[in-house]
Amino acid sequence: MSIKHVVIGIALLLGSVSYSQEKPNIILIMADDLGWGDVGFNGQTKIKTPHIDQLAKEGIIMNNFYAGSAVCGPSRACLITGKHTGHGSVRGNPRWTATGKPVDIKAEEITVAEELKKAGYTTGIIGKWGLAENLGEGKPNQQGFDYFYGFNQHMPAHHYYPDSIWKNDNKVVIKGNNWKKKESHYSQDLFTKKGREFIANNSKKPFFLYMAYTVPHFELTVPEDSKTAYRAEGWPLRKMRPGHYLHDENGHVTYAAMVSRLDGYVGAIMDQLEELGIADNTLVIFTSDNGHEYDSLRKEFFNSNGPYKGRKRDLYEGGIKMPFVAKLPGTIAPNTSSDHIAAFWDVLPTFCDLAGVEVRSDTDGISYLPTLKGEKQKKHDFLYWEFNEGRGPVQAIRKGKWKLVKRYKKDIELYDLSVDEGEHNNLAISHPKRLKKMLKKLKNARTYNADFPLRKLN
Repeated sequence: MSIKHVVIGIALLLGSVSYSQEKPNIILIMADDLGWGDVGFNGQTKIKTPHIDQLAKEGIIMNNFYAGSAVCGPSRACLITGKHTGHGSVRGNPRWTATGKPVDIKAEEITVAEELKKAGYTTGIIGKWGLAENLGEGKPNQQGFDYFYGFNQHMPAHHYYPDSIWKNDNKVVIKGNNWKKKESHYSQDLFTKKGREFIANNSKKPFFLYMAYTVPHFELTVPEDSKTAYRAEGWPLRKMRPGHYLHDENGHVTYAAMVSRLDGYVGAIMDQLEELGIADNTLVIFTSDNGHEYDSLRKEFFNSNGPYKGRKRDLYEGGIKMPFVAKLPGTIAPNTSSDHIAAFWDVLPTFCDLAGVEVRSDTDGISYLPTLKGEKQKKHDFLYWEFNEGRGPVQAIRKGKWKLVKRYKKDIELYDLSVDEGEHNNLAISHPKRLKKMLKKLKNARTYNADFPLRKLN
């Protein structure tokens, strides 16, 4: 055999062996009630988000990325289970069920954490879980997470200085805290501390960390050091009145300060990845769980919606279209963007794709890893949402450029988002054929669920 053939044989043998880096770490950072327009990379001018904006410069912005729902519980369930609200077990927030009793995700549902554990990942969630109202099978440690520090339920997450918090299956007292007086440890600071500890403890092997912050969800409160820069702006006072939510008085200053403090947390995590030498092998995603609630003024102050209509609890774009950035050096080209249409239920198959593990669950999602890589991407036939709170059930689908919104006992709305992203011009009457096709998709998009019927709930 010639030297040439020996060299070729060795080359072929080496080519069959994977020399790729260890499976990438995954960090998903999610804000709570942060609007599409609340970040600088989407045009925000009053609130400063330099670290999130830097993340966008170093990675990819997805311009058509949607939450699972218009409120946090079902939205997070979509993300965790890879199913949209027409197929999931959690389709509404706790009391919005047929019985008025909360529904949690089930033991038999396969979560993104369980999928990644199968791929050898250590898994952690820090912050707001909100899918274990009954403190049973829905708890994170029974849904594939090795480590949990945060809120199992929704109501305790409404206050930023909680007296106690869950660490795995144990409820632990936070010394010195008084939620009524808003003393002394700000929960989001604790989340960041615990997140950094988790990263440090698991930096030598693949990990998945879900950082589920609760800022800027009501209540509006933040340590004074975050307010200083915004007090100097001389903004008009929007006086907040405390009730269930023990708001700080100055709404505009507090809201902006909460978002900027969140931005600082993102910066702290990114700095740590660099210090540990794992930044180049860590996918970092930043997004939000649903549209904003704060900027609900006749004349918006922060323009939290950007160009979109609606906010939290709406299936218009402002309620479900989310800010989204992702960074993974060597895989995601910096300073790029994509118009690919994706949603929370795509997260599970995307992370499985990245980890090299086959999806076991019956997901509604499609991996958007090709989009992150700048490659050809399979597209959804349509996206589907349903939401049922005070004004009765609302359903929506997006198919390509078309968006249908069907309200309970009200007119059906049809929009061409390619020319009307603000959903102002209802084309239902002028496009009857398109309307008929969209209604057929809508009818077949969901399965029956006795807990979440398509009728008005009290």
